[in-house]
Amino acid sequence: MSDRRSISFYRRILDHLSDAVLLFDDALRLRYMNSAGEMMFGLSARQVQDTRLLNVLFAEDQLSESEFRHVVDSGISLTKRNILLSQLNRSMTVNVNVTPLFAGKNPGVLLQVQQVDRHLRVSMGEHLLVQQNAAKMLLRGLAHEIKNPLGGLRGAAQLLDRELPEEELREYTRIIIEESDRLQSLVDRMLAPNKPPRKSLLNIHRVMERVRQLVQAEASQGVNIVRDYDPSIPDVLGDSDQLIQAILNIVRNALQAVGDSGEIVLQTRIHRQVTIGHRRSPLAIRIDIIDNGPGIDPELLQQIFYPMVTGRGEGTGLGLSIAQSLINQHGGLVECSSSPGHTVFSIFLPLEKEHEERSPGLGSRR
Repeated sequence: MSDRRSISFYRRILDHLSDAVLLFDDALRLRYMNSAGEMMFGLSARQVQDTRLLNVLFAEDQLSESEFRHVVDSGISLTKRNILLSQLNRSMTVNVNVTPLFAGKNPGVLLQVQQVDRHLRVSMGEHLLVQQNAAKMLLRGLAHEIKNPLGGLRGAAQLLDRELPEEELREYTRIIIEESDRLQSLVDRMLAPNKPPRKSLLNIHRVMERVRQLVQAEASQGVNIVRDYDPSIPDVLGDSDQLIQAILNIVRNALQAVGDSGEIVLQTRIHRQVTIGHRRSPLAIRIDIIDNGPGIDPELLQQIFYPMVTGRGEGTGLGLSIAQSLINQHGGLVECSSSPGHTVFSIFLPLEKEHEERSPGLGSRR
């Protein structure tokens, strides 16, 4: 096996690991980061290549350059457990192993980062799927029970409207008809996500831009919508209309959260070896909708994707439930994390297997 093929082979092995693996040279510049590292830290390996990255990844009191330097100079490995990382727009608990490497005249350091709470995320993803399926069955049963008598109620009100001689009395029948139509629309929205998607290859950023244009038209002047797209993402198999609707529901939720002033970030990344619900996807798109609104109440967060659950008095509580259903039909999943001033809705969409071989370099930003 040639040196180039050998390097490619080992890179493929490292890209299939769930732990982040980073290689630094003796000057503590990043020489390599695997796909799990890109996903864990939300960074592009290409973008941060040859940079001194340690101070970005870790606070000085967590893992310092002097500790790395000691590993290089002494040849003694270092292990730290249960480090809370929070400086990359997200929080996670990790274990780290720092190992010296001596390859001839090119010494370096190998950093392995294991996300302690990763298994919790996988478990939560499975719970979301079970939760969504149960809610879907309940919702469809309820919608069918309502639909037929609702039609009869509207028809009776129309007949009564024709028979009543006084305009004042007909005002009441019109209220009945209008409210029946409103409820009928609500029931139709409950049943709508069951329509199977009409999938074709599409550019996810065209979907994102359509959503951005729609929301921009609704947003106040004080709301800043930021795009942070990864242009290396290949086309995904999906239903454009359904994906627009799902993402639009989530972005509108963010818009309502920030009110008249705030920031919403639309971010896309490509990741390898992602667990989505019950399945592990070799390659997936991650879409993050990030807002700096007040955050979601922790009790509400546990039920955020249930239908009819809303933190706003005027809301129907269907938008996020419908978004989850539509993304589920694409083999994906929507997750949410929230703290005051920072809420993230993450959409995971699996890519077809053939993309794994021919996808370009991961994660370059624009």
